[in-house]
Amino acid sequence: MRPGELFEVPVVGAPLAGGPSTPELAAAVSEARGLGFLAAGYRPVEELELELGRVRALTSRPLGVNLFYPAREQVDEAAIAAYARRLRSEADRYGVEPGAPRWSDDGWAAKLELVSRERPAVVSFTFGCPEREVVESLRQGGSSVWCTVTSAVEAEQATTAAVDALVVQGSEAGGHQGSFRDGDEEPLSVLALLQRVARVTDRPLVAAGGIATGRGIAAAVAAGASAAQLGTAFLLAPEADTSEPYRAALRTDRPTRLTRAFTGRRARGIVNRFMREHEREAARGYPEVHYVTAPIRAAARAAGDAEAINLWAGQAYPLAREEPAGTIVERLAAELETAAGTRH
Repeated sequence: MRPGELFEVPVVGAPLAGGPSTPELAAAVSEARGLGFLAAGYRPVEELELELGRVRALTSRPLGVNLFYPAREQVDEAAIAAYARRLRSEADRYGVEPGAPRWSDDGWAAKLELVSRERPAVVSFTFGCPEREVVESLRQGGSSVWCTVTSAVEAEQATTAAVDALVVQGSEAGGHQGSFRDGDEEPLSVLALLQRVARVTDRPLVAAGGIATGRGIAAAVAAGASAAQLGTAFLLAPEADTSEPYRAALRTDRPTRLTRAFTGRRARGIVNRFMREHEREAARGYPEVHYVTAPIRAAARAAGDAEAINLWAGQAYPLAREEPAGTIVERLAAELETAAGTRH
């Protein structure tokens, strides 16, 4: 199933793992003729199953579910332990204990079994691509399989695995870089990456990163994309479970930066005190560092303090509007028509 068969408006709602993802948000995007996504990341499989049922009660239109591929990299345990000790002052500030560093596959087998059984229209993967046998099994079950890529090499690997489409994530994107490995290479912008990926694959491309308007979608389509995946643009929608301090930060125009300070993996967020004070010493290691900082971030969020939570946001975040998700999709569709010269 090609992307164009899944939606009428070429707008894909990014999964937004870690809080903002809700069944109501996914359903609203799909109901507005885009393609909504549920984030499986950080969700217990039982909760994910309930959310999937909730979306299907809200819409009969196609839906996507995104899974974290359980890529495991070598980490420096001593460096992670030293970073945890450094964060003791942060934990004391909010009256909690730092979390214990650990690796987790995020319930990979159970979640893969769930999507194989429930057969959403799209199953997408971030942080890696499963082997061809897994991809073909999902496709035979009726799901289209997408994979996030951040380089031409990753695009070639995903194409070899027989995925149906590639989400091409540029450096402008908010949240984690979806690369197969967490390196220090300079990430490419989405327009440069689209052109390079298009040279090595015949798969449809979905552009992601810094796109917040119909004009932005038009630019991505002109560069070879079939659609655009937007995440930050939906964070202020009432359907998103975006915390109040996070929403307040999204109403500013502070800079964004890639950092490992919160999770041990590069991710783009709005610069705040925690990032400024700790990113130089932050240890590489995901999800180990994520588990260290999780209690601190939760306590800061509960206290309404945006200075110690991960404020994931793409570079175009000041363009996000406080509108219902369906209204956002409709506005983007109208802007795209105008940009493409088909509306007068």
